[in-house]
Amino acid sequence: MADSLHRCAWCGTDPLYVAYHDEEWGVPEYDSRALWEKLVLDGFQAGLAWITILRKREGMRDAFDDFDPEKIACYGEADIERLLGDARIIRSRAKINSAIKGARIWLEMRDNGEEFSEWLWSFVGGAPIQNVWPDGGARPVATPESEAMSKALKKRGFTFVGPVIVYAFMQAVGMVNDHLDDCPFK
Repeated sequence: MADSLHRCAWCGTDPLYVAYHDEEWGVPEYDSRALWEKLVLDGFQAGLAWITILRKREGMRDAFDDFDPEKIACYGEADIERLLGDARIIRSRAKINSAIKGARIWLEMRDNGEEFSEWLWSFVGGAPIQNVWPDGGARPVATPESEAMSKALKKRGFTFVGPVIVYAFMQAVGMVNDHLDDCPFK
Protein backbone atom coordinates (compact mmCIF):
# COMPACT_ATOMS: atom_id res chain seq x y z
CA MET A 1 0.00 0.00 0.00
CA ALA A 2 1.39 3.42 -0.97
CA ASP A 3 0.65 4.93 2.45
CA SER A 4 2.99 2.45 4.16
CA LEU A 5 6.00 3.56 2.10
CA HIS A 6 8.88 5.07 4.05
CA ARG A 7 9.13 8.41 2.23
CA CYS A 8 11.39 11.29 3.11
CA ALA A 9 9.85 12.69 6.31
CA TRP A 10 9.68 16.29 5.04
CA CYS A 11 6.65 15.56 2.86
CA GLY A 12 4.50 14.45 5.80
CA THR A 13 1.04 13.21 4.90
CA ASP A 14 -0.51 16.16 3.05
CA PRO A 15 -1.66 14.60 -0.26
CA LEU A 16 -0.32 17.55 -2.27
CA TYR A 17 3.10 17.29 -0.61
CA VAL A 18 3.16 13.50 -0.99
CA ALA A 19 2.33 13.72 -4.70
CA TYR A 20 5.03 16.38 -5.15
CA HIS A 21 7.56 14.16 -3.36
CA ASP A 22 6.59 11.03 -5.28
CA GLU A 23 6.20 12.52 -8.77
CA GLU A 24 8.35 15.65 -9.03
CA TRP A 25 10.95 16.24 -6.32
CA GLY A 26 14.31 14.96 -7.43
CA VAL A 27 13.18 14.00 -10.94
CA PRO A 28 15.73 15.42 -13.41
CA GLU A 29 14.28 18.30 -15.41
CA TYR A 30 16.07 19.42 -18.59
CA ASP A 31 13.51 21.73 -20.21
CA SER A 32 14.82 25.32 -20.06
CA ARG A 33 11.41 26.93 -19.60
CA ALA A 34 10.37 24.46 -16.92
CA LEU A 35 13.66 25.02 -15.09
CA TRP A 36 13.10 28.77 -15.18
CA GLU A 37 9.56 28.32 -13.81
CA LYS A 38 10.87 26.24 -10.93
CA LEU A 39 13.60 28.77 -10.21
CA VAL A 40 10.98 31.54 -10.10
CA LEU A 41 8.75 29.48 -7.81
CA ASP A 42 11.66 28.77 -5.48
CA GLY A 43 12.32 32.51 -5.36
CA PHE A 44 8.68 33.14 -4.45
CA GLN A 45 9.05 30.58 -1.68
CA ALA A 46 11.70 32.64 0.15
CA GLY A 47 10.48 33.09 3.72
CA LEU A 48 7.51 30.78 3.20
CA ALA A 49 6.80 27.05 3.40
CA TRP A 50 7.01 25.14 0.11
CA ILE A 51 3.49 23.81 0.65
CA THR A 52 2.29 27.43 0.27
CA ILE A 53 3.81 27.53 -3.21
CA LEU A 54 2.36 24.14 -4.11
CA ARG A 55 -1.08 25.32 -3.06
CA LYS A 56 -0.75 28.48 -5.15
CA ARG A 57 1.17 27.03 -8.09
CA GLU A 58 -1.76 26.61 -10.48
CA GLY A 59 -3.00 30.12 -9.73
CA MET A 60 0.51 31.44 -10.25
CA ARG A 61 0.80 29.62 -13.57
CA ASP A 62 -2.45 31.20 -14.69
CA ALA A 63 -1.58 34.68 -13.41
CA PHE A 64 1.92 34.54 -14.94
CA ASP A 65 0.84 33.33 -18.40
CA ASP A 66 2.09 29.77 -17.78
CA PHE A 67 5.53 31.22 -16.99
CA ASP A 68 6.12 32.11 -20.60
CA PRO A 69 9.28 34.25 -20.49
CA GLU A 70 8.31 36.01 -23.74
CA LYS A 71 5.08 37.27 -22.18
CA ILE A 72 6.43 37.99 -18.70
CA ALA A 73 9.39 39.98 -20.07
CA CYS A 74 6.84 42.44 -21.51
CA TYR A 75 5.02 43.01 -18.22
CA GLY A 76 4.68 46.63 -17.19
CA GLU A 77 3.26 48.49 -14.22
CA ALA A 78 -0.35 47.54 -15.07
CA ASP A 79 0.63 43.85 -14.99
CA ILE A 80 2.44 44.31 -11.69
CA GLU A 81 -0.66 45.98 -10.18
CA ARG A 82 -2.85 43.18 -11.58
CA LEU A 83 -0.58 40.59 -9.95
CA LEU A 84 -0.44 42.46 -6.64
CA GLY A 85 -4.24 42.26 -6.54
CA ASP A 86 -4.40 38.54 -7.34
CA ALA A 87 -4.99 36.47 -4.18
CA ARG A 88 -4.02 33.28 -6.02
CA ILE A 89 -0.33 34.24 -5.95
CA ILE A 90 2.32 35.42 -3.50
CA ARG A 91 1.76 39.18 -3.67
CA SER A 92 5.24 40.56 -3.22
CA ARG A 93 6.29 43.43 -5.48
CA ALA A 94 9.96 42.45 -5.09
CA LYS A 95 9.29 38.84 -6.11
CA ILE A 96 7.06 39.85 -9.01
CA ASN A 97 9.74 42.26 -10.24
CA SER A 98 12.29 39.47 -9.84
CA ALA A 99 10.22 37.19 -12.09
CA ILE A 100 9.95 39.90 -14.75
CA LYS A 101 13.67 40.65 -14.60
CA GLY A 102 14.45 36.92 -14.70
CA ALA A 103 12.32 36.50 -17.82
CA ARG A 104 14.27 39.23 -19.54
CA ILE A 105 17.60 37.64 -18.55
CA TRP A 106 16.36 34.21 -19.70
CA LEU A 107 15.45 35.67 -23.09
CA GLU A 108 18.78 37.48 -23.36
CA MET A 109 20.63 34.22 -22.68
CA ARG A 110 18.53 32.40 -25.26
CA ASP A 111 18.98 35.14 -27.83
CA ASN A 112 22.75 34.99 -27.26
CA GLY A 113 22.73 31.26 -28.02
CA GLU A 114 22.99 30.10 -24.40
CA GLU A 115 20.81 27.17 -23.45
CA PHE A 116 19.51 27.84 -19.90
CA SER A 117 19.25 24.13 -19.16
CA GLU A 118 22.80 23.33 -20.28
CA TRP A 119 24.15 26.29 -18.35
CA LEU A 120 22.40 25.28 -15.11
CA TRP A 121 23.25 21.60 -15.45
CA SER A 122 26.93 22.49 -15.97
CA PHE A 123 27.15 23.27 -12.25
CA VAL A 124 26.68 19.56 -11.51
CA GLY A 125 28.66 18.23 -14.47
CA GLY A 126 25.53 17.58 -16.55
CA ALA A 127 24.23 14.70 -14.41
CA PRO A 128 22.46 14.38 -11.05
CA ILE A 129 24.61 14.19 -7.95
CA GLN A 130 23.57 11.05 -6.07
CA ASN A 131 23.77 11.85 -2.36
CA VAL A 132 23.62 9.29 0.42
CA TRP A 133 21.77 10.54 3.48
CA PRO A 134 20.84 8.19 6.32
CA ASP A 135 18.42 10.79 7.72
CA GLY A 136 16.97 14.17 6.81
CA GLY A 137 19.13 15.98 9.36
CA ALA A 138 22.23 15.06 7.37
CA ARG A 139 21.13 17.01 4.28
CA PRO A 140 22.90 20.34 3.86
CA VAL A 141 21.01 23.55 3.16
CA ALA A 142 23.65 24.69 0.67
CA THR A 143 26.64 23.14 -1.10
CA PRO A 144 29.64 24.40 -3.05
CA GLU A 145 27.61 23.73 -6.24
CA SER A 146 24.62 25.76 -5.04
CA GLU A 147 26.93 28.55 -3.92
CA ALA A 148 28.61 28.61 -7.35
CA MET A 149 25.27 28.57 -9.18
CA SER A 150 23.89 31.27 -6.90
CA LYS A 151 26.90 33.48 -7.52
CA ALA A 152 26.65 32.97 -11.30
CA LEU A 153 22.89 33.66 -11.34
CA LYS A 154 23.39 36.84 -9.32
CA LYS A 155 26.20 37.94 -11.63
CA ARG A 156 23.75 37.69 -14.53
CA GLY A 157 21.22 39.79 -12.63
CA PHE A 158 18.82 37.19 -11.23
CA THR A 159 17.45 37.89 -7.75
CA PHE A 160 16.02 35.68 -5.00
CA VAL A 161 18.71 33.13 -5.87
CA GLY A 162 20.77 32.80 -2.70
CA PRO A 163 22.64 29.52 -2.10
CA VAL A 164 19.87 28.03 0.09
CA ILE A 165 17.12 28.84 -2.44
CA VAL A 166 19.33 27.50 -5.23
CA TYR A 167 20.02 24.28 -3.34
CA ALA A 168 16.27 23.74 -2.85
CA PHE A 169 15.88 24.36 -6.59
CA MET A 170 18.65 21.85 -7.36
CA GLN A 171 16.89 19.25 -5.21
CA ALA A 172 13.53 19.94 -6.81
CA VAL A 173 14.77 19.63 -10.39
CA GLY A 174 16.87 16.53 -9.77
CA MET A 175 20.31 18.09 -10.07
CA VAL A 176 20.91 16.46 -6.73
CA ASN A 177 19.13 13.35 -5.51
CA ASP A 178 18.53 13.98 -1.83
CA HIS A 179 15.95 11.29 -1.19
CA LEU A 180 16.91 9.36 1.92
CA ASP A 181 18.60 6.03 1.44
CA ASP A 182 15.52 4.05 2.42
CA CYS A 183 13.08 6.19 0.46
CA PRO A 184 11.55 4.12 -2.36
CA PHE A 185 11.79 7.16 -4.67
CA LYS A 186 15.60 7.43 -4.43
